[in-house]
Amino acid sequence: MVNNMKEGYKLRDDFPILNQEVNGKPLVYLDNAATTQKPKAVIDRVSSFLAEENANIHRGVHHLSMNATIAYDDARSSVAKFIKAKSTDEIIFVRGATEAVNLVAHSFCKNRIQKDDEILVTEMEHHANIIPWQIVAKEIGAKVIPIAITDEGEIDLKDFESKINNRTKMAAFVHVSNALGTINPAKEMIATLKSKNIPVLLDGAQAVAHQPVDVQDLDCDFYVFSSHKLFGPDGIGVLYGRSELLTEMPPYQGGGDMINIVSFEGTTFRSPPERFEAGTPNISGAIGLKKAIEYITELGWDKIHEIESSLLDHATETLNAIPSLKIIGTARSKVPVLSFTMKSAHPHDIATILDTNAIAVRAGHHCAQPLMKRLGVSATTRASMSFYNTTDEINQLGDALKKVSDIFGN
Repeated sequence: MVNNMKEGYKLRDDFPILNQEVNGKPLVYLDNAATTQKPKAVIDRVSSFLAEENANIHRGVHHLSMNATIAYDDARSSVAKFIKAKSTDEIIFVRGATEAVNLVAHSFCKNRIQKDDEILVTEMEHHANIIPWQIVAKEIGAKVIPIAITDEGEIDLKDFESKINNRTKMAAFVHVSNALGTINPAKEMIATLKSKNIPVLLDGAQAVAHQPVDVQDLDCDFYVFSSHKLFGPDGIGVLYGRSELLTEMPPYQGGGDMINIVSFEGTTFRSPPERFEAGTPNISGAIGLKKAIEYITELGWDKIHEIESSLLDHATETLNAIPSLKIIGTARSKVPVLSFTMKSAHPHDIATILDTNAIAVRAGHHCAQPLMKRLGVSATTRASMSFYNTTDEINQLGDALKKVSDIFGN
């Protein structure tokens, strides 16, 4: 553990933002589930592209355009390799995981469901994996059915199996919970659903920064994630879709670059992935995402897991030592995310006091209001860690939370 923690301290030097002070104190960034910080390698790559290589892609025959096209296509190949897709044609660049879910809901699910059909989600979903399905279901007259979770924040597998019936036409659930850190048994759940010929979308927004993803091994039909939660730029994300399904799907948006022939008599569209990438894409974002993937790959999942497991264990022990604090979500399998409440102290007050101590956390419902209702709380404070955090920072968090407890008389 000592060597792993030393590695975490060294890795901080790769992230320039972590070297600043807030309120006269060194920044302790524990809001990684909201967005991860960017290594200098990513910042430099995006900057160099914009400063020296910037051009629009496709159809340009000049030097800059052709090189930009190559760099963009290389980014798609890098993503395909990262999540072990069969083909680059299965990788669609979108604005983020939210747009990816909406794309599947409208271009895939909407054409496959009828009145009274059912779409399965879970009680722990982010709003972005609830609302798109509700919109489609309301338009068709279908229903969105939630799968129950346990008090510990794990999916109730008995309830999951009981909710599957001949009306179930789609399932979408989170790989890792953004609010609790729970790692769901995705592969087993997908196997059950696929045995009933039910298509599955897996929301990997919180998974990709903490564990390797193999979409072929998972056997999901769709997988979505955002670059900014994988140490890459904002404004770009990924939709993986099984090629045979993407081929059948109509475009989600219309515009340039996704067409074959346009006439007033009608328009024909390109094959995936271009069919779903209307307009000028986020070229620099894709290139930055490629560099983020290279950074993670070089670091290695074994090292990331060792550091983050140690951090989670230490943070759990530290927070459990505070009598007035209650950790919300105690699943057996978790990424380093801890949500908690404190007696007499509102989560926003906790977060505000922590900020005066230069500790950045998140407070609120975490875009998971149904989950908060299920767990009997209106909001929590959330500390979410990454491999560049340290045990010293966790100790600072613990000391600051003890001060919060004293302030509120707990």
